[in-house]
Amino acid sequence: MLDHIRPAPKAKVIEGVTGPWEMVIGLEVHAQIATAAKLFSGASTQVGAEPNSQVAFVDAGMPGMLPVVNEGCIAQAVRTGLGLKAQINLVSAFDRKNYFYPDLPQGYQISQLYHPLVGEGEVWVEVGGAVRRVRIERIHVEQDAGKSIHDMDPQMSFVDLNRTGVALMEIVSRPDIRGPEEAAAYVSKLRQIMRYLGTCDGDMQHGNLRADVNVSVCRPGAWERFMEGDASGLGTRCEIKNMNSLRFIQQAIEHEARRQIAILEDGGQVVQETRLYDPDKGETRSMRSKEEAHDYRYFPDPDLLPLEIEQAWVDDLAASLPELPDTKKARFMRDFGLTDYDASVLTADVEDAAFFEAVAQGRDGKMAANWVINDLFGRLKKEGHALSESPVSPAQLGGIIDLIQSGDISGKIAKDLFEIVYTEGGEPRAIVESRGMRQVTDTGAIEAAVDEVIAANPAQVEKAKANPKLAGWFVGQVMKATGGKANPAAVNALVNARLGL
Repeated sequence: MLDHIRPAPKAKVIEGVTGPWEMVIGLEVHAQIATAAKLFSGASTQVGAEPNSQVAFVDAGMPGMLPVVNEGCIAQAVRTGLGLKAQINLVSAFDRKNYFYPDLPQGYQISQLYHPLVGEGEVWVEVGGAVRRVRIERIHVEQDAGKSIHDMDPQMSFVDLNRTGVALMEIVSRPDIRGPEEAAAYVSKLRQIMRYLGTCDGDMQHGNLRADVNVSVCRPGAWERFMEGDASGLGTRCEIKNMNSLRFIQQAIEHEARRQIAILEDGGQVVQETRLYDPDKGETRSMRSKEEAHDYRYFPDPDLLPLEIEQAWVDDLAASLPELPDTKKARFMRDFGLTDYDASVLTADVEDAAFFEAVAQGRDGKMAANWVINDLFGRLKKEGHALSESPVSPAQLGGIIDLIQSGDISGKIAKDLFEIVYTEGGEPRAIVESRGMRQVTDTGAIEAAVDEVIAANPAQVEKAKANPKLAGWFVGQVMKATGGKANPAAVNALVNARLGL
């Protein structure tokens, strides 16, 4: 698809003392599934509730409580897989991942190791105008743990189990990512797709989307040989846990790669381990040795039968999928005549795209894009507001554009009108009528203003006749004299006629 249009981005090269090095990166993205209830219970997933107020007996690991699969969670995971063009496995199974931690009351996590719900898929990632396909290895469904709180008391820690049992999708990529910027673009693209699908809200600030980043370094050419089946040249990877910021993901990868290069160039060996990133110090630190599957003593969950779904059900979900970002971007460029950049900005978020389309419907697409991106989005960003807080509705912004296209107001008046609508509200046409903002199109009135300005500036007239570019000065003076209400095209034509240009 996109790889036929633009080349793949080059791997980022770090120059070491002994020569160049490249990065090899794979990500495990944990996305909270957007459902009202948890994976195996009817407890609420609402954010912000009182601690331990949304915990069913099965979530708390009470004896004799049996899990029941929430069909809505499975449907959301399948929809995500379909959005990533992935294989949907009609038979999957749940396993127990055994480990002890205070916020895991059962003493194990129900996950999918051997038979995941979703198999191989792909994501197309754009970095600096170049495109790369990142392969998805699998998506498995699992339950989240609770939350340990260490800052409420100097001597005790507390546990909030509200998040325990919330459904997660773990989206595991192949080691196809070659630099920090590409890693951030990949997470951003996953988030965008899931928000379009409505399967995860992508709120990284509250941990609803977080990533474990696997980083290793190698000499140039080793990754290409690995893609052909020879993994001998790849380095030992380290995992950086629980990254919930695109900026921190990039910083952590950069630091970790340089840390590994320094070890290797000093004659040492990189130890496979799990690390944490400290954004205050800008460095990673060791957390624990890297666990393997056998460390968790995985075994099939005896309380859950294999999960079997029907192809007809999957087909129904596929038929109900919304238009996804890449398709919408291509349509915006085709139907509204947008540039690649403008279409990218307007489709970055599903709400942004819907707002623009409501404004542009039946109107000039390029003009609508300029007003949405530059005037509205620019103003909201400057004031730190989200689109959901916009005081200007699509109907109001569309009304301003209608007045411009009908010739009732000029571009300058439109800016003033936008300011009024943004700060005071109101229907644009009614504001124009009540405040006398309609553009002057009466040729006689404009001629009088032009004649008056020319008569008052004979020296400037001679200069303009010698240098026609100076005619713009007269246009500006006439616009000023008419309070910006004169039709600019009419003014320009009359000035040129009067000056004989």
